Amino acid sequence: LYYQVLNFAMIVSSALMIWKGLIVITGSESPIVVVLSGSMEPAFHRGDLLFLTNFHDDPIRAGEIVVFKVEGRDIPIVHRVIKIHEKENGNIKFLTKGDNNEVDDRGLYIEGQNWLEKKDVVGRARGFLPYVGMVTIIMNDYPKFKLALLAVMGAYVLLKRES
Repeated sequence: LYYQVLNFAMIVSSALMIWKGLIVITGSESPIVVVLSGSMEPAFHRGDLLFLTNFHDDPIRAGEIVVFKVEGRDIPIVHRVIKIHEKENGNIKFLTKGDNNEVDDRGLYIEGQNWLEKKDVVGRARGFLPYVGMVTIIMNDYPKFKLALLAVMGAYVLLKRES
C-alpha cells in the first residue's frame, strides 16, 4: 500500500514539475489553455487545446491571437488583436475581438477601459490540438463525471500491482 501511495505521489509531483517547467520555458503563467466558447470560430473551436508563449520582448501585432485576463473575470479570454495603439514613449495598447463576434471586446473589459495592455496578456497562441480539451469542458460541465474519473484513476494507481 505504501508503494502505491508513493507511486501516486511521484506521478502527481512529476506532472507538477512538467507544468512549472513549461511555465519557465514559455514565459506564460498558463502555457496550455482550452477554448471554452465558439467566439473564435472558424479559427478555433470549443474544446481546442492552445499552446501559448508570452515573451515580453516580442511586440504584439494586429492579427495575432492572444489570451488575456480582464479584471473581475476568472477565466481568460482567447481573441484576436484587431487594432494597435502605440504611444510615442513606446507603450502599446491594443483592442481585441472574437472572430465570430459582431463587435469588439470593449464590452468585456472593465468599465472605462477601452484598450488592453501587455500586462493583461496571459499568452499568445503558437499552436493547437483540435478538440483535445473537450475532456476539460465535460469535467467542468458535469462535476460528477470529474469525481468519477478521479476515483477510477486513484483506484487504478492504488490497486495496480507491479509485475
